[in-house]
Amino acid sequence: MIPLSTRAARKKTESTLLSYSRQCLPRPARLYSTATKRANAPAFDAVIPSVPDNYPAFLPALPKLADPTGNISGDPSASDMQAFLRSRTPYTILPPPLPQGRKSELNNLLYTDSPTQDIIAIMDACLHNRYDVSRAKEIFDNLRAKRAEQILHPRLYTAFVEAYLDMAVKEPERRSMWVEDAWALLDSLFSGIERVPVPSGAYALALVAWLRYSSENASILIDGVTNYTPASLLKGIVDNQLSVVTVVSDRSIKSSEEAQKIIQALTSAAVQHNYHDIVRELGKAEELGSSLPDPYSDVPEVRPVVVTTPILNEDGTASGTTKTEVPFNLDVLRKHLAHVSLARRVLSDDLTARQKLLEDSVYDVAVQRMRRQAELFKELGLGDSILKKQDLQLWMWQWHQLLQTRLSDDIALLISQEGSYMEDRRRNYLGPFLSLIKPEMLSLITILEVMRLQGSGGIADGMKTARGLVSVGKAVELEYKAQMCKKNNISVPSTARAGESGFFSRYSYHNLHARRVTARKYMEDAEEWTSDWTQVLRVRVGSFLLDRLMDVAKVIRTGTNKRTGELVEEEQPAFSHSYEYVRGYKLGVIKLNPVVAERMIKDSIRDTMHPRHLPMLIKPKPWLNYNEGGYVYNKSQVMRFKDSQEQQQYLKHASSRGNVELVFAGLDVLGSTPWQINRKIFDVVLEVWNAGIRLGKVPPAVYDEPEPERVPEMETDQKARSVYIQRQRRWLVGKANNHSDRCNVNYKIEIARAFLGDTFYLPHNLDFRGRAYPIPPHLNHVGDDLSRGLLLFGESKPLTERGLRWLKIHLSNLYGYDKATFDERVEFVHKNLDDIFDSAENPINGRKWWQKADDPWQCLATCIELKAALDSPDPLAYECALPVHQDGTCNGLQHYAALGGDARGARQVNLDITDRPSDVYTYVANMVEKRMQEDVERNTDNYKFAKMLIGKVSRKVVKQTVMTTVYGVTFVGARDQIERQLKDRGDVPCEECYFAAAYLAKQVLQCIGDLFQGAYDIMNWLTASARIIAKSVPGERVVDAMELDTGRGSKRKKAVTRLRKEQMAAVVWTTPLGLPIVQPYRKIKRKQIKASLQTVFISDPNAPAEVNSQKQATAFPPNFIHSLDATHMLLTALECRTQGLTFASVHDSYWTHPSSIDHMSSVIRETFIALHSSDVLGRLLNEFRERYAGYKVPVASLKNSQILKQLGILDTAAGITSRRSQRTTKNSNPEAEAAAAVVTAEEEDDEKTTEEETMLEHPPTVSVLSKEQLVQLLKPERERGRQPRAAATTQAQAQQGKSAALEDDSFEGKFVNLVDLLLPVPAKGEFDVKKIKSSLYFFS
Repeated sequence: MIPLSTRAARKKTESTLLSYSRQCLPRPARLYSTATKRANAPAFDAVIPSVPDNYPAFLPALPKLADPTGNISGDPSASDMQAFLRSRTPYTILPPPLPQGRKSELNNLLYTDSPTQDIIAIMDACLHNRYDVSRAKEIFDNLRAKRAEQILHPRLYTAFVEAYLDMAVKEPERRSMWVEDAWALLDSLFSGIERVPVPSGAYALALVAWLRYSSENASILIDGVTNYTPASLLKGIVDNQLSVVTVVSDRSIKSSEEAQKIIQALTSAAVQHNYHDIVRELGKAEELGSSLPDPYSDVPEVRPVVVTTPILNEDGTASGTTKTEVPFNLDVLRKHLAHVSLARRVLSDDLTARQKLLEDSVYDVAVQRMRRQAELFKELGLGDSILKKQDLQLWMWQWHQLLQTRLSDDIALLISQEGSYMEDRRRNYLGPFLSLIKPEMLSLITILEVMRLQGSGGIADGMKTARGLVSVGKAVELEYKAQMCKKNNISVPSTARAGESGFFSRYSYHNLHARRVTARKYMEDAEEWTSDWTQVLRVRVGSFLLDRLMDVAKVIRTGTNKRTGELVEEEQPAFSHSYEYVRGYKLGVIKLNPVVAERMIKDSIRDTMHPRHLPMLIKPKPWLNYNEGGYVYNKSQVMRFKDSQEQQQYLKHASSRGNVELVFAGLDVLGSTPWQINRKIFDVVLEVWNAGIRLGKVPPAVYDEPEPERVPEMETDQKARSVYIQRQRRWLVGKANNHSDRCNVNYKIEIARAFLGDTFYLPHNLDFRGRAYPIPPHLNHVGDDLSRGLLLFGESKPLTERGLRWLKIHLSNLYGYDKATFDERVEFVHKNLDDIFDSAENPINGRKWWQKADDPWQCLATCIELKAALDSPDPLAYECALPVHQDGTCNGLQHYAALGGDARGARQVNLDITDRPSDVYTYVANMVEKRMQEDVERNTDNYKFAKMLIGKVSRKVVKQTVMTTVYGVTFVGARDQIERQLKDRGDVPCEECYFAAAYLAKQVLQCIGDLFQGAYDIMNWLTASARIIAKSVPGERVVDAMELDTGRGSKRKKAVTRLRKEQMAAVVWTTPLGLPIVQPYRKIKRKQIKASLQTVFISDPNAPAEVNSQKQATAFPPNFIHSLDATHMLLTALECRTQGLTFASVHDSYWTHPSSIDHMSSVIRETFIALHSSDVLGRLLNEFRERYAGYKVPVASLKNSQILKQLGILDTAAGITSRRSQRTTKNSNPEAEAAAAVVTAEEEDDEKTTEEETMLEHPPTVSVLSKEQLVQLLKPERERGRQPRAAATTQAQAQQGKSAALEDDSFEGKFVNLVDLLLPVPAKGEFDVKKIKSSLYFFS
């Protein structure tokens, strides 16, 4: 029980926090940090509950654990978590985008179209470096005249005022005009005409303008331009509740002398108006500004090491004089340390300065290294033969020299040409954007981005043209924004820490929100405003740069003349453009020259990596907003939403309302986990790499699979020819993949080498479902086995007795012996201890036991760690930094079983109490094996494939299909998954894999359907809900939806309605942590862009498009489950941070130190129980009812039998049976089944053809039916014996049904309320989720 006085103090503290303004919060120097001791934090009584008798023995008997009722009352943080999850989640509800051709003020505010975005980007580029302020002003004034304030950021107004004042200095002859424009814009801001909040920078600029041109001491006095004085401006500052200290410290005031005069003027005005608090604030600000110590003021310079070299005459003889210079490496070091010294004056932490240096000087370092290597070759007498030397850095240096010269000339020519038709505003200008960054930087960005993209998108030794153009353009945009961030030396907020009450109490939540808002406001005020670019603009910029790179980049390729044996040399382009067929589509690709591709896997590629692809040396910047966090200066988005405007707007609004504080805090926890490189594993990997051999999943330098031999029968036997072609194609794919894998490993090794001896961090962000991923793509713990084997935690902890046991269990799991009991796994390690020691001592030339493991590199790392612990004087005190994992058992099925209370499913995925771990994959594999035995015994049509596959269906073959079945995998997807596994086995003929996989997929899907009926019920409910949402129309749009769409210029008397165009509602839901999820599946229209290389088609995310109802429906179940497992992971991360545990995760695999596994296991169970005790599905249904209240579903969209059956409107007695199930029964032949799969895929989207619009002469009358009236409306169609078209079983019947639908207009104009069609949540089974408290193998 909390004492009354303490509870009153807590209530007072919380109410105070709610009224916090930005001025009440800490100064920027202490932003977003938490005091070591909180003086006024609420206290909790130490109530220690008894530990339940059934609590698992392997978990620590801590006083904070649950009482027998399941309430975690002893732990304030855990009880707060349960209360938080059971409280109502605040929803973010926004209208869907309007269809093409429809506009509204709100729609323009939320969803800016691409032409408007392009105009804003041009305005931004023209403002930068004052490229063309007059043109920017013209655009700005036009937008203001159209009352488009909703798309103009408040900081844009201050950017223009600042530009006007700069132009007053730059153009003295027009000074009066520019100053008048500045004051006019300021006056419209202060008077409220602009209808935007006044930023503090506006008052700072007004004071600067007054000081320069209106004050008594102004050097250039301009009379009559303003009536504003320091007194009137100070009154405005007070009235707008802005901090006067924030105003006088604004970045717009660049001169210390001006700042001092402004402080004095404001102080005098404050004295006149009796603002005593402001007088004190200004006095402190002036005192601090004049007394800030310089840590380097009394430190003498270090004399550098110099070398003396003779100066030669023109003829090469000694002149008798010498010169001294700093050696190259020391010179570069001194330049870099100079940056570090400067950064230290602004940032208090040397590591922060080093991180800034890492992000700031990557291109400079690349240039220095390449230039020095070129000079070295010249000194050695190679000179003009640089290109003949097959060295990647030398090539890149030569390309850079040529490209920057070419860009300088071409950009100057382009600007001159654009200036000649400046009056033609319809033209698309590139000059302003290419002038944002120097040609030298543009050259490096282009080269490094193209080298980075090689092998991407399924293109061997190249990339898709469209992807290359967009990526280069986006890299230029990001570099420009990064330069704007670096410009003002902004201090980096520190990550918030959990208080005594954790993250989930009201006090902690509001405190977290208040601190984040303060830090975000400070960061925004300190940065300059920049605009986002559209995809079209990125393509145009990328095309300009890439075209010139391909023109100047050359290499020398050598070969041997087969007839003469002579060595032949030829200069060839380093990059070429061609076309390839990828999945049946003709795509333009940019290919690397074979010699360049070959060097990519041999040479150092550290110069091709941008800092945004590298780990960080300091803790990542905390997430302050949807686009502010992670790297210090390189811009990152908190969510990877693929340019989805709708998702961005939802996230932006949820963030501004403080609904996603715990999501941001969870990402900060993940990003603040320290890492280091495992030096022992790195040494082994490097030795294997340099040897060029295949070992431990490291690909060989030369592909070692033999090429298929041509057989003589090929010319006469068509089947033999087909078999050879398939094997040859597979071999070529394997060779290309080997090359791609080799390049991928090269990146990992280079990054690991660069960070040896360092502690580093991995900033995280989310995908659109809420799953967390590290932002650095190449080396992270979410990567492959090699990446994970190379990583250790940055902190070590004593192993302890329980930790030593878990280390052994972890080794057994990695080897693949993970389905036995814990004691059996420990015994497995004891039996193989000799092999484990041999692996640790002699990994390459020993018995190679570790190489047989499922995860060989992680296994080797654990072998080394276990040996080191056992060899130490005290194994229990051994300091261990190796992460140990706790993995869920088919985690998606675990969530489904908990949601539905499915006792049978819960036992299969280890939610229930069992003596041994259940293995659902082995269980399904055994069921399939039994079915195949029956087919062989009965000698069915499938005898051939059943006989072929008996004994070959392991758990690995069916694992992926079982895992993804409840995520909505189709027959085609299951077949492809199984086909890949059969090919990997190698004991099934390649030419038979396709049809064998079709047979096996059918067996697996039937077995799973029998086993997880509860999961299927929930999946069907989710699918049905999503289907009707995707078919719905907002109530206010129904009348517009019934208007006739005759088409532009059409003279037809009949037309269809606009119904399809008005179906814009995506499936949106909110996770228990408040994160809004928007499914991005729409029928995106592609835009044709003419580039110099080729015409490319790109999707325009800003163009409104109706939803893809089929994808919205089928993707909802997996996306919803993924959002749940992401929520569970973030809850666990926050709780682990509260309880002092190191934590990392790979989706449903949670990592910590061996000694902390027991503790983390209890947290995993607590968070899972708390999550699934909050009526997840009931809350989802309530959210749908609230979110989609007023939405209408057209009856014409419900004629599909699958929808009617799912909604319970048509029962199975009506003869409505899916054709896929009929074919599954009818087609026992796998060849026929595989051929029918193509038709099946089309029929799964029945509504596409069911909703063939009826041709009408007049708009139909709108009427809204109840659900009962809907049933009555559909009855006559059944009673006439005319089944809905989906019941047809032949193409002829389908066409007949289509014709009938076209003739029948009885459904037109009829709607039903969406909320009336929402089905109740499926009944929950008897399984009690609290049982997992006693489940040993829930996560293991």
